[in-house]
Amino acid sequence: MDSKKFEILLTAVELGSFNKASEVVGYTQSGLTHLMDSLEKEVGFPLLERSHTGIKLTEKGQQLVPAIREFLLSNNNLEKKIKEVAQNKNEVVRIAAYASMAMHWIPEILYRFKRICPNVNVDLRMVDHALEPFELLESGQADLIFASKQDFNFCNWIPLYDEPLYAILPKNYPLKQADAFDLTEFSNKEFLMPYGRFDIEIKKAFEPMGVKTNIKSVLVDDETVIRMVGKGLGLSMMSELMIRGRTDDVLCVPVKPACIRELGMATHIKQKDSDNMKKLKDCVLKYISELPTKKAN
Repeated sequence: MDSKKFEILLTAVELGSFNKASEVVGYTQSGLTHLMDSLEKEVGFPLLERSHTGIKLTEKGQQLVPAIREFLLSNNNLEKKIKEVAQNKNEVVRIAAYASMAMHWIPEILYRFKRICPNVNVDLRMVDHALEPFELLESGQADLIFASKQDFNFCNWIPLYDEPLYAILPKNYPLKQADAFDLTEFSNKEFLMPYGRFDIEIKKAFEPMGVKTNIKSVLVDDETVIRMVGKGLGLSMMSELMIRGRTDDVLCVPVKPACIRELGMATHIKQKDSDNMKKLKDCVLKYISELPTKKAN
């Protein structure tokens, strides 16, 4: 049965007339009368006594009042629960991240996030192309990205980490300095360009120094490039996270002058962060604050 009809029944009885009740419940008096007639047909007996002085419950109607109130309370609780369940439905956060960041940062970040937001599902997409996270964000296929800073104006960019770049050299390379590799030494050398538009970062480093190399573009992953350098097939340059845990067979030396790429996270400028997204960002910032290398400014 329709709970609304019973609510209106009790309101009408409390006010003592259809005329007064119609003003409260938003029905015309004739509409209200029709509604109560319909309810009486549903229950199978009269619920109201009508007179020129107003309305009141019949004896049978009075017997139903406790059950009606219990029904309305239960119905209200059900509606509240339905609303709560609907509002707390599992949110999905879609993340796109560079492979290096996905490997070294994201597992710990998600572990922490899951402890405070266990009902939020995270869809993690690992990418190897420098611009792909931004393309996914702009097209609405990602909610949060982890990448190096690029020149796009649709991002709410949050800088996280200044990631240093290293020269990747064969073990037997004759270093002039043990703790630094001058960028000009790349000149006229065979240079193995990491895949995925890492040339954007290389260009930023080389152009101010006028460095010209014999670039070999290789469509392989970072680990394979490092192995190729280890076999004397050329030199390369990569960032800290790209080489972490893969340096046994090569020399990794900070370049001079020092070069960094700014790593950060971003959401779309038109996207309003949900409460869960805010909590995820807080987890990221807390994690980054614990890293030994300073946070990007």
